[in-house]
Amino acid sequence: MVKSAAELVVYVVDDDASVRSGLARLMRSAGHRAVTFDCGEAFLAQAAQGAVGCVVLDISMPGLNGLQVQERLTQAAVGIPVIALSARDDDETRRLARALGTRFFLRKPVDDQALLDAIDWVTGSGGAAPSVAPPR
Repeated sequence: MVKSAAELVVYVVDDDASVRSGLARLMRSAGHRAVTFDCGEAFLAQAAQGAVGCVVLDISMPGLNGLQVQERLTQAAVGIPVIALSARDDDETRRLARALGTRFFLRKPVDDQALLDAIDWVTGSGGAAPSVAPPR
């Protein structure tokens, strides 16, 4: 469990540079440390094993997609909470994400406060339940 927002690292994995930049800015404004990656492979190679905090993971990326990244995290028993983001919000994608251990699923474009609430909820750093429901 994270003791304070200042200690929280949020790994942002998204192939879209403007999304990464915007989410990193949002994380910093909330007092979190943002570490960004442009693909799942880079995140898995550089950060996954020692990761603390949480991952904000895009589902639709070239190369390894978010579901494949989540699958590798699960296989490697990396227990970091994952919040999935996707413009593709359908029952099958949500079901697969949930089966792989995704803690929260949010549709793009994501509401800033909903994402911050989800981060607080999955890391235990906030207290109250988020204003949106976890994946169904």
